Amino acid sequence: MAEVILKDLVKIYPYIDKPRRKYFGLFGKKVVPHVRKHNLQITEKGVIAVQSLNLHIKDGEFIVLVGPSGCGKSTTLRMVAGLEEISEGELYIDGKIVNSIEPKDRDIAMVFQSYALYPHMTVYQNMAYSLKIKHTPKDEIDRKVREAAEILNITEYLDRKPKNLSGGQRQRVAIGRAIVRNPKVLLMDEPLSNLDAKLRNQMRAEIIKLRSRINTTFIYVTHDQVEAMTLGDRIVVMKDGFVQQIGTPQEVYDHPRNKFVSGFIGTPQMNYFDAELSLEDGKYYVIVDDYKVLVSEEKQERLSANNVTSQKITLGVRPDHMVVGDKGIDGLVNVSELMGPAAHLHMTVKEKDVIVIVPTLEGYVNYVGQTIKLGFNGSHVHLFSKEDDRNLEFLDEEYLIDPRLAVMKEAEAKENALDEQPIVEKTSVEEAPAVEDKPVEVETSVEEKAPVEDETQPVEESSPAEEKEETTE
Repeated sequence: MAEVILKDLVKIYPYIDKPRRKYFGLFGKKVVPHVRKHNLQITEKGVIAVQSLNLHIKDGEFIVLVGPSGCGKSTTLRMVAGLEEISEGELYIDGKIVNSIEPKDRDIAMVFQSYALYPHMTVYQNMAYSLKIKHTPKDEIDRKVREAAEILNITEYLDRKPKNLSGGQRQRVAIGRAIVRNPKVLLMDEPLSNLDAKLRNQMRAEIIKLRSRINTTFIYVTHDQVEAMTLGDRIVVMKDGFVQQIGTPQEVYDHPRNKFVSGFIGTPQMNYFDAELSLEDGKYYVIVDDYKVLVSEEKQERLSANNVTSQKITLGVRPDHMVVGDKGIDGLVNVSELMGPAAHLHMTVKEKDVIVIVPTLEGYVNYVGQTIKLGFNGSHVHLFSKEDDRNLEFLDEEYLIDPRLAVMKEAEAKENALDEQPIVEKTSVEEAPAVEDKPVEVETSVEEKAPVEDETQPVEESSPAEEKEETTE
């Protein structure tokens, strides 16, 4: 086991803006302009893939880096492994700075997404290979391989080759090859992404069991929020190279620090409404249309501590925290998915898609085609700022959220304002006839133009006979 500290870690790639070439069939090619598929910050130094990441991983802790594709989680893991050069910042493993230390000397092991097993070797040989090249005694190699195989329940497969194993068995072999080295830090880069849903659930349980059996520090990368919630002691949510939130799975689920985290963690995704936060007689209320809800005491204290004033907000409510009742917001039920103990209602509320989870223990009611009222409790609301999407309850906490967000929103608002200006001018009916009258009067005066055009035309045209006489002369 070892303590891992990431201090102001930055990764910058050179920016090359070249047109992409697309080939069509066997003949010819077409050059098309380069289209950016990421939202990473581009500076004079290059493309910043990871922005000033600070993380303190305790000895023996299981940390999960989670986020969408391109958020920088795998890049961070590769910097810890030594497979990517660190552009700025410092990396400490077990109290030693390892920026310039080779990967083989960092006492770490890594499990890749693609297994990376030698196809010509047996399971036993694959697991023993890293110990063999270190000239470990044969009896020690045999002991460590068989101990790891017993932990992972693959003892009966030691004489097989990878082609004779299933996906889950191959992944366990890859994990076994890593743990036989007894590394200080075990890195896993989306190890379950190539497995089907059933095997993924089984392997998730195997990793949880493995964690209790071996003493090492885990850093796990995934884009699946279910894996992050079930495996990690703490999870690090990332987006566009920025850390959005660090906390325990339950903390991140119950108290998301911004709108992105609230939508990324939790299935189905959180519902959002345009609402108003009203401060009346020292109490905060959430108002959506004519539906008014008093915020819970816990949230009242946080909002008061941050001196939050009345304002328009984005209201977030999770699907399982909404109830069908006599009071609330009107919504039209389009689809009802019966999931056994609950039904998922897909609804349209104020031209937005909303999902509500309704328990069916007391009987299933088919609401399809009906307009029903949706209510929620003041203790289960999440209040996000319209300006930067931050949770208004936690404005005092400093998380490295993308500083470009507020600037982009301001620019977007200005563009929308400019787009609305010509529309207002076109709808001005009183000025329109006055502008169109002048050209209409000039164009309709045909009689005055006729003689002018006649005078400009030639009076006579010479006949072919006259032209012939002139040429003979």
